[in-house]
Amino acid sequence: MLRIHFTGADLAGVRMAARPDALWETILSFHRLRDRRGALVYGEWRSETRTRLNGETRLLGALVPARGYFPDFLTPPEGLQGLDTALEAVRATPPARVHAELSVLAKERPAAAPLPSWTQALAEGPAEPFSRLLGALRGYHRAAVEPYWTYIQARVEADRAVRGRALLDGGAEELLASLPPMLRWRAPILEADYPVDRDVRLDGRGLLLQPSYFCRGSAVMYRDPDLPPVLVYPVTHTDAPAAAGEPGGAPLGRLVGHTRSAVLKAIGQGGTTSELARRAGVSLASASQHAGVLRDAGLVVTLRQGSSVLHTLTPLGAALLHGGTQPVRESRRYARNGPVTS
Repeated sequence: MLRIHFTGADLAGVRMAARPDALWETILSFHRLRDRRGALVYGEWRSETRTRLNGETRLLGALVPARGYFPDFLTPPEGLQGLDTALEAVRATPPARVHAELSVLAKERPAAAPLPSWTQALAEGPAEPFSRLLGALRGYHRAAVEPYWTYIQARVEADRAVRGRALLDGGAEELLASLPPMLRWRAPILEADYPVDRDVRLDGRGLLLQPSYFCRGSAVMYRDPDLPPVLVYPVTHTDAPAAAGEPGGAPLGRLVGHTRSAVLKAIGQGGTTSELARRAGVSLASASQHAGVLRDAGLVVTLRQGSSVLHTLTPLGAALLHGGTQPVRESRRYARNGPVTS
């Protein structure tokens, strides 16, 4: 079990990641690729991904075993800024840290399967081994994660919206209590199912909560207690990831059109126009236009916040999205608010 100990300052410092982390999704998806469990969510993704791979798994497998520890330097905080920035951060890892983390990895491997020689060269500083590693990470990400990135973003942002509402309703403790079932808030400790017994004391540093599409079963934290505390946990899965550009076939799409259906789904628990565009995979202008039509129909409410606007579903919009029913008066009531320029 993992036990994360909070102080009052730590509760005040709980934060939600604004987006998926490119390298956490890359590394954790590599676990899912070799794991036969979760076929309903990951089965088709595994089949599609394997057809696009070109030897990356052999090289990455040396540093990322199917289970257990992998070096912390593979998932730097810069992963939230996108793949290119994250890979530059990996390249800039101090040699002493690379050596220390590879030593931990080597101790946890079977004696009959030592680390290959090229991994030892990573800690010595030559550019070529790091170039091989970064090339493998980039190639694997392009095959396994990039085609599904829009969908991954939508799931992570939907989870963020749910946690945000819990935070607004009851503060940081309500947010921690709302996390998935493998995480249990028993103030002042957050407990988590974990492969080893471990205590983490935040000591006033706060905690970054990072929802992840490819995290499964248990949460993940850095091994090094001196690194900024990050808790990666699984989003709630409802279906398999769809590659960008795949057409929808749901009845809602046939009713209002696939693009407008995608925008309605993208609104979910709420979002700005730019977030809708990214989640639905459409242009900013298209997202604004469709949101306006949905608003005029009484399915969406739009509120201005500074220079941006926030779209949320009305009860009628939520009922339509989830297949329920609402009286027609709901539509008339929300439509009277009139359009807001988005």
